[in-house]
Amino acid sequence: MNCKFMEGVKIMSVAPSKVVHRPKGSDDSLWSRIVASRYCYLALLPMLVFLVVFSYYPPVMALWRSFFDWNGAQAIFIGIGNYLELLKDKIFLRAVGNVAKLSLFRILAINIMSLLVAELLFNLKSDKARRFYQVAFLIPMVVPTIVSLFLWQFIYDGQFGLLNAFLEGLGLGHFQHAWLGESTTALKALMFIGFPWIVGTNTLIYLAGLQGIPMSVIESAILEGCNIFQRFWRIDLPMILGQVRLLLILSLISEVQSYETQFVLTNGGPGIATMVPGLHMYQVAFSYGRLGYACAIGMVLFAVTLILTWVNMTFIRPNVDV
Repeated sequence: MNCKFMEGVKIMSVAPSKVVHRPKGSDDSLWSRIVASRYCYLALLPMLVFLVVFSYYPPVMALWRSFFDWNGAQAIFIGIGNYLELLKDKIFLRAVGNVAKLSLFRILAINIMSLLVAELLFNLKSDKARRFYQVAFLIPMVVPTIVSLFLWQFIYDGQFGLLNAFLEGLGLGHFQHAWLGESTTALKALMFIGFPWIVGTNTLIYLAGLQGIPMSVIESAILEGCNIFQRFWRIDLPMILGQVRLLLILSLISEVQSYETQFVLTNGGPGIATMVPGLHMYQVAFSYGRLGYACAIGMVLFAVTLILTWVNMTFIRPNVDV
């Protein structure tokens, strides 16, 4: 009796849904569907126009202008001349080396420190304390970047800077420098901007990944006798590897494109000690009027960013669950 009842329940549960038949002669072509949804397409049209004008048109024109010796008024076609000049441009090559050093150091520092803070927050027992620290680490993001850079300019000032005053107070006056004014220290000083390198968004993404780890896995690790360091290395880190890869590639893209720090603090100096490709592109365009050559530099940066974005979309996003 029970079995027959359950069998009936199963049969009812898998009963096919009602099939809707289209009338004969109905047009199911692409054009008919577009006409049926014409108001939706009309609503999307302004956004599509803005997207084409402000997002697609500039890089297409930059690519076209990169094949010209263009000063904004006159344009002479020179083919790949600008790109060949890049290979011999000592300033550009030095800028590539500088951005490579800055990126390697800052990406590792920012992600390691943000991951460490996220792990500490994850292991807090008090929910109130966790929420408080989450807000505390996000507050610095409200401060405009330019204000933060001016603060670091004061810290590194050679005469009245906070860092030199601190060294003097410790009796380490022989370590004092004009930190941003000497070629031997300027690039290293830029690496330490943002110390202790805790980025709020990175921290929250790592924390979200840690909170997504099933509690059963963590409890099993505790029962097996794993201490917090063993659990981090063998369980936490492998299970948030998607977040780690995502933030590494996004940080790299950000570092390749960034030049506001150098623009505000050193203008690429002393000499070209802190020059980066983005700042070189800006100076070539607006200080020397070589807009075609600047477009070539911009297209190289665009190509690098595009490749990194493709890597992100293809190999990293499918594995991320935040």
